[in-house]
Amino acid sequence: MVEDLTNPYATDVARGAERALNAAGHDALWLTSDHSADKERRILDLLEEQRATGVLIIPVGLGPAGIDRLRESGMTVVLLDHAGPDVCSAQVDHVAGGDIAAGHLLGLGRERLAFVTGLPEPLPCVERRDGAARTLAKAGGDELILLTQEALSPTEGRAAAQRLLELKPVPTGVFCANDLLAIGMINELLRLGVRVPEDIAVIGYDDIELATSAAVPLTTIRQPRMELGREAAELALAETAEGERHKHRQVVLTPELVIRESA
Repeated sequence: MVEDLTNPYATDVARGAERALNAAGHDALWLTSDHSADKERRILDLLEEQRATGVLIIPVGLGPAGIDRLRESGMTVVLLDHAGPDVCSAQVDHVAGGDIAAGHLLGLGRERLAFVTGLPEPLPCVERRDGAARTLAKAGGDELILLTQEALSPTEGRAAAQRLLELKPVPTGVFCANDLLAIGMINELLRLGVRVPEDIAVIGYDDIELATSAAVPLTTIRQPRMELGREAAELALAETAEGERHKHRQVVLTPELVIRESA
């Protein structure tokens, strides 16, 4: 269960998990919470009723008590891109990702930086922001400027570009919480006559397939999306097979910088 299946990041994670599960003889359902704790709860109730073997979940409202309840019903639970007590998890080091993004922009001489994110802001995006802010502070730069939009989408990236240009002085570097925001940001900046990266450098996060075909090919932070799904599936398969002998594991994957033309 992911938050938004329209986001290519989420579908890549789901595909990685499904392939590993199919190879082990399990069928998989792709489900979305739409960032709603109520919808998440309804789906989990349904999975309990249908006696699902387990759930790999990017949680919205699911906490320790809910995890315990699912386990008592016989379900294995693995958290995606989150960690929790007494539960297996597979996640990416997003603080490091934010650190890499801000460090790259600073290395280009861009000292006034903005971070564009969406609401509700997922925990991984918060961690990306924290990593960037920490790196900027260590470098003695200005405080990281925060632009919060209604969603992590190209449409909201375009709206963020208009807000960005209203700032005085205008930031010279922008770190977007995902590639969809960054692509929308770049398209709108170009439409308004702003040069990317000469006037404003833009870096995204995820390295989705569209990143290479953007109007200005997108510099981004690549996270191993399909590997993340595969690792989560393997954790679930191991816990299901081992039963009470199982020891919970937390897998943390490392993101990497992919340099193209936007920054």
